[in-house]
This record gives sequence, C-alpha cells and structure tokens, in this order.
Amino acid sequence: MCGIVGYIGAKQAAPILLDGLAKLEYRGYDSAGIAVLNEQAVGVTKTKGRLKALSDLLDGGKKAAGSVGIGHTRWATHGAPSDVNSHPHTNAAGTLAIVHNGSIENYMRIKVFLQEKGYQFVSETDTEVIAHLADYFYEGDLVDMVVKLTEKLEGSYALGILSSEHPDELIAVRKESPLIVGLGDGENYIASDIPAILQYTRKVYLLENGEIARLTKDGITVYDANKNVVPKEVFEVDWDVSAAEKGGYEHFMFKEIMEEPEAIHKTITPIIKEGLLKFGRVPDRVAIVACGSAYHVGVVGKYVIEKLAGIPVEVDIASEFRYRDPIITDNTLVVIISQSGETADTLAALREAKKRGGRILGIVNVVGSSIARESDEVLYTLAGPEIAVATTKAYATQLSAIYLLGLSLAKAEGRLSAADEKIYCDALERMPELIAGLLEQKDVLAQYAKQYYTAKNVFFIGRGLDYAVALEGSLKLKEISYIHSEAYGAGELKHGTISLIEEGTLVVALATQDLLFDKMVSNIKEVKARGAVVLSVAEEGNTEIEECSDVVLYIPKNNQLFTPSLTVVLLQLLAYYIAGEKGCDIDKPRNLAKSVTVE
Repeated sequence: MCGIVGYIGAKQAAPILLDGLAKLEYRGYDSAGIAVLNEQAVGVTKTKGRLKALSDLLDGGKKAAGSVGIGHTRWATHGAPSDVNSHPHTNAAGTLAIVHNGSIENYMRIKVFLQEKGYQFVSETDTEVIAHLADYFYEGDLVDMVVKLTEKLEGSYALGILSSEHPDELIAVRKESPLIVGLGDGENYIASDIPAILQYTRKVYLLENGEIARLTKDGITVYDANKNVVPKEVFEVDWDVSAAEKGGYEHFMFKEIMEEPEAIHKTITPIIKEGLLKFGRVPDRVAIVACGSAYHVGVVGKYVIEKLAGIPVEVDIASEFRYRDPIITDNTLVVIISQSGETADTLAALREAKKRGGRILGIVNVVGSSIARESDEVLYTLAGPEIAVATTKAYATQLSAIYLLGLSLAKAEGRLSAADEKIYCDALERMPELIAGLLEQKDVLAQYAKQYYTAKNVFFIGRGLDYAVALEGSLKLKEISYIHSEAYGAGELKHGTISLIEEGTLVVALATQDLLFDKMVSNIKEVKARGAVVLSVAEEGNTEIEECSDVVLYIPKNNQLFTPSLTVVLLQLLAYYIAGEKGCDIDKPRNLAKSVTVE
C-alpha cells in the first residue's frame, strides 16, 4: 500500500526521500509527494502519477532544499488519485505536514467536528482530517499533540509528521500499519519498509502499536501512549542491498521466479536438518487463515495436512474469518500465512483467533513483522525480499513451509514412520533441483505466450491438489495481464461452468495426480468437444494426455503430494510472458499493492 519515507540529518533530504520512495514503488501507488522543511517553512510538492513526475518537478530533489523531510507514495482509498488528494497534507497555515499510511474509520465524525470549529478542507482524504486535528490539538509540543491524536483516531495508521515550529524534529507513530525507524550516524530515518533505507543503514527500531518516535539528527526517543520512554532493541538487517535490486533481470517478478530454487532450499534445509517441528500437544483441528496467494497455499495445506496427519483443516479468507464467529478452542492450531507479516485482514484474524484461545503459528517472510511478533510460534519462509507485487518465490516458500507443517503434525500424531519421514524429506530436498530444471523451459513458455496473449477469457481446471494450484495460476494471470481468468474444480464444469466454453476459449488443465488422471482426461475431452484450446500440465510419462490436448507441459516425477511446487512454476512463467506480450507493467500491476495494510 502507501509508502512512507522520512529523513532528518545534515544532508539534503529531497534526494534521499525520492530514492527511498523509488525503493517502495513495488508497494503500488497512484501519486507521490514530499514535504521539506527549509528556512522555517514547509515546502510541499506532490503530483498524481508515477514517481518520475515528482522527480521531474523537483529536478531530482534540487528544487527542494532542506535537511528534514517526509515523502509518500499514495494508493487511493479515500478520494480518487489526484494532485490535491496526494500526500503530504498540511494544516491551513502550512506549518504542519503529515504523511499517512492506513485508513481512519471515524474520519467523517472528526471532519464534521472540525468543520464546526471553522476548519476547511480541500481534499477528499482522511489524512487531511488528521492534519487539521493535529493543528487543533497542537499546544507547543509535537509528542503531546500525537498522544492526543492517538486517543481520537480509530482505524489503522502510520504517520510521519514535521513542523516548521520544530525544525530539529521528525515525529513518527504507528497503529496497525507498518513503520520502522532507521538509525544513522548524525542522521535518522523513518520508512514503511526496510528497502527504502537499506542503502543508508542496517540498524532499525521496529515500532510497536501505539509507540511514538521523536527523531533528531543526533538521536531517537520512543514513547508509549502515556509518554513514557520505551527502551528499544536495535534490529540488524541481515540481507544485502543487492537482494532488493533487479540484478540484470528485466523485471523483479522474473528475477524472483528464478530465485525460487534457492529460496526453497533456504526454507526447508534448517528444519529438515534440525528435525521437524515439535508439538507438545497435537491440535484436534487446524484453521488456516490468509489472503490472496497465501490463501491458495492454505488450500494446498488442507489437502496435505488431512492426507498426512488425519487432522481436520478449515481454510478461511482472512477478511471473512473474523466476521463469521469462528469456532476456535484452546486445542485449535491457527495457521496465519502472510508474506509481509503486516496484511491488515490477516493480522486482525490472528488477533480474533488469539482472543478465542487459539494457538497461533505464523508462516511469514519478514522477520520482526507484526504477525511474527504476535504469533505464539513462527515458521519463517526464507525467501528474502520480494519486490514484485505479484508473489512468486514467497508463495513457493510458503508451500514448502506448509508441507513441513503437514509432516510435523503427522509425526506428532504417530502417522509418520522414520522410513516415510526420510522418503518425504528426500523428496522435498530434491525440489530445488527439479524446479531449476523446469526454469530451463522458460523459452518454451515464452513461445506459448505469443500464441495465447490475445485471449479474452481463460479457465484453469484441476482436481484435488491441482485445483488448489489452478487457483494460484488463475490469479497470477489476471493480476498482471488483466485477462479475465477463473479457476474451477474440473468436476464442477458440468454444473454450469461448461456453458462458458466456446470456440477458441483457452483452458489450462492440470493433471498431475495419478488417482485423478483419468477423470481429468474426461474433463479435458468435454471442453475440447465444445471448441476449447487446451494447454495441459501433466507428470512425465503420462503421454496419453497429448491425444486430447493442444499443448502439454510436463513436470518431473517426485512425490505427488508436492507437485504444486512444480506446477506453479510453469503457470508463473506463462503469466509473466503473457503479460509481457501485452505490454503490461509487470512489477506494478494497476490497482494492486504489495502489502495490503487496509481492510
């Protein structure tokens, strides 16, 4: 979602702000702006569109002199993308500037209150309401002002605040939305995410909900909501700057697909070597809660855990889970899956499950994220930074984590012998090499993309685990190519969906499971009889599928419980190349954001 960067020090702030915002472009945005404090005045420059437009207005930062500043990339929630709705927002006098990530739920009530006090508004945003409410509360001390703000604001927010009356201070506060503080030498920073400031510092404070940070160029003080000083531990970032760069690849998405073998190896190796996860008490139920691609991992997890461990599993979309009065007991294992560890709906679901007594296992990629900190146990996916909006390697590592969870629960239940454990672990350890081999087929996928990129509607079909992967393949295609795409359980075709198949419709049929292979062949014949063009994915050796398919892609043989990790690579590449043929902005698809921090 929205990106925030702030700087206070001796250097010119604007170039640092622009650079930091560029590192946050992956989050998704529709406008950008900065505020820089110069000669006791706050100068604001903001514009609709890409960051380059802002940089051009500022001549790369040369037209905004000053050593204290805040910057923002906006993903529209309140009000359409426009110059006036862009951040930063100021009070009427222009002495106070604020950037905001999140959503204020009670902003209309506050706005009416402020209008009655004579305040006037020029934008449609909830953030301008914060700026004027801050002005209303300001009595000479910025931290006192923010304490009063936090008492009135309902919803989620990360705020960066500067004032011409306090030229040596930069203020930050967070609730639900992510915000970090970077520690430099004679300079300090705030940011929504680590990549924004990584080239300047590896030392950060991870702000907790309700914490307020006062930054000067020489130090940082963190307060709680009662203005008590909070001691903070320094978190050392252990990944390299180059991990957040393209490294010669045209797109981050392609780079991250190519990194999947290494990411999976890093995720599974420590757990396999040190032993599967230990469970003192085996849960009687598992609830998997997630959003988007992580939810699709959960669907795979249901098949895997029920097959291996014999424990019933429910999979919920996080935004629905917290509102359906879920049945959670102290013997329910609630698995929360999120790449960023900050996904608003998923984090809210975690808290709801915890309130009901559930035991929380977080599967996250970002160390120190909110979900990681609030879970009872954490299984980290060691994918490294994922920059492209469309997840690939994070999804791949989440799959690996869910396999390991299934095996661990099976062992705890006494359903996994030592011999079987070795067979499964050996299969997992082969996965990086097998995926590396599949990636060598990328040129073949590129050629098929040239044939299919003009498709208007695409259907992904599969049964069992293949249906779970079809969900993710369909999502990848539509989110980066904007082609309408749907995934269906192949057995459901005859219950209405097959009426949508017409001459030339592209159907991607997944048939990697021996138990369901013959039934899938029958489903493929059904759509072929109605004029569909069929691209099938099958396991090596099942060549009879060629008789009813236009194109067949093969995955290597491995344990069939783990085929989703192989199949999805081909679907990711297909989506990537189709989007490329269409000329889409692959790393930053329209209307989407990497870390969804509003409900």
